[in-house]
Amino acid sequence: MGSCKENQQENPQQSNCGSVQGPIIVGAGPSGLAAAACLSNHGVPSLILEKSDCIASLWQHKTYDRLKLHLPKQFCELPLMGFPEDFPRYPTKFQFISYMETYASHFSIKPKFNQAVQSAEFDSGFWRVKTQDFEYISKWLIVATGENAEPVIPEIGGMEKFQGPILHTSLYKSGSDFKNQRVLVVGCGNSGMEVSLDLCRHNANPHMVVRNTVHVLPREMFGFSTFGIAMALLKWLPLKLVDKVLLLLATIILGNTDQLGLRRPKTGPIELKNATGKTPVLDVGALSQIKSGKIKVVVEGVKEITRNGARFMNGQEKEFDSIILATGYKSNVPTWLKGCDFFTKDGMPKTPFPDCWRGSEGLYTVGFTRRGLLGTASDAVEIANDVAQLWKTNKDCRSSCNSHIILLK
Repeated sequence: MGSCKENQQENPQQSNCGSVQGPIIVGAGPSGLAAAACLSNHGVPSLILEKSDCIASLWQHKTYDRLKLHLPKQFCELPLMGFPEDFPRYPTKFQFISYMETYASHFSIKPKFNQAVQSAEFDSGFWRVKTQDFEYISKWLIVATGENAEPVIPEIGGMEKFQGPILHTSLYKSGSDFKNQRVLVVGCGNSGMEVSLDLCRHNANPHMVVRNTVHVLPREMFGFSTFGIAMALLKWLPLKLVDKVLLLLATIILGNTDQLGLRRPKTGPIELKNATGKTPVLDVGALSQIKSGKIKVVVEGVKEITRNGARFMNGQEKEFDSIILATGYKSNVPTWLKGCDFFTKDGMPKTPFPDCWRGSEGLYTVGFTRRGLLGTASDAVEIANDVAQLWKTNKDCRSSCNSHIILLK
């Protein structure tokens, strides 16, 4: 690939290529904002490219209205600025969005919106990042698109036959749209549980498919955050012993979930989360609705979708008015990051936590720890420290960057 100068010589009328002072950050969600703020704190400029029209587009456009943070706010803060003191222990979706907007404003973070990255590739000492209408060049690339960039849509036979709506939870807003309907919810993670609970509260009749094993834990134990208890115990006890303590307490508080069709995995909740990224369900009320029969648990997987409902693996067929896919999200990194073997085919860093934040050739990642916003904050701090050291000591790099810097407004 040629330089910007060479491209402009070939196409004199076209000036759609230029270098960026500081790192290019792909993604303006919590991860991208945290990285930019930490860099700014070190005096290092950066540029965020965001495919959507706003910051935190997943939170703003693809979450349901009743969503709250699953963990207490002290575990969800971005670096350098905490939540307002008057926010509740578990901030709502709208409060969290407000917090991120204030965060961006406080650190003067101004992403370039509607810049969908089509490709990013390392070439001759620089990262070349192409969007639909520009090519940005930098010594450093920070991948901040995260683990949940794109919805996972399963391929289930017969979906085109169904007469009612089929939608992913990324399009679900409120159970008020499904009042008095029989709704099939495919998936039993936090989203599946909360959507089913929301449907109940709007007089719908949800049937939740629980094909795989799942850990359900109370959000709080004896007035304390379950996550907080786990973090405290891990400072003193081995991980597997902490898992045993959590499961013992969960059984005392919730009862035996196996009897409800919610079979627990053999691997403990924290160990499973660290190994696979599968998050335990933190119950906020769905379990009581399952016990009362208002949420029906379907332990058979869906074999196919029919015109009026679904046929299950045991051959039984049931009618439904709507189908909601609570099937989660995935990374989209493999679709645009080229010539890089740092990521797996699933778009996750091959290097495990806590060293997954740094690749080679000036490549960094933030938000891929499988440890939520706490992991995001840790990544952002590490990246900023590393880049700042290079920024301040590598005078040759800075002078070469400054020789063809463009002003991006």
